[in-house]
Amino acid sequence: MYARTAVNAYTNVGHETGAMSASPHRLIVMLFDGARAAIARAKFHMEAGKIAEKGKAVSNAINIIESGLRASLDHGASAELAGNLDALYDYMTRQLMLANLHNDESRFNEVDKLLADIASAWRQIDPDAVPEPAPQAFMPREAVSIGS
Repeated sequence: MYARTAVNAYTNVGHETGAMSASPHRLIVMLFDGARAAIARAKFHMEAGKIAEKGKAVSNAINIIESGLRASLDHGASAELAGNLDALYDYMTRQLMLANLHNDESRFNEVDKLLADIASAWRQIDPDAVPEPAPQAFMPREAVSIGS
């Protein structure tokens, strides 16, 4: 029992440390990952018939979407994009509530897929990503003149 508590404390410290040192872009990636992990836990608990645990996992996913992803939208930067994402996050929240109510795995899967798609696009626009160097042009050995 004490070992489990210690492991949980260690995990929480690891997440907090990672969040404190993360860039704003990385924090959003962590929110996507957290929401998807919560959905996976909800599905696991649903299959195991653990109603209370499923409800907690769904609540966690909804909280991440509403208080994390949705709350971080910058409506001033791109009002149309932010508005579209706001509506999509609202839709995801409603789908998760219905999935929880009806034990509907397809709704869990739909929200997970939507989150995965947005997360993938978000990862591609990472401002801190180091661009890969351009590949060097191949020059045949004969074209290289040595000592001329």
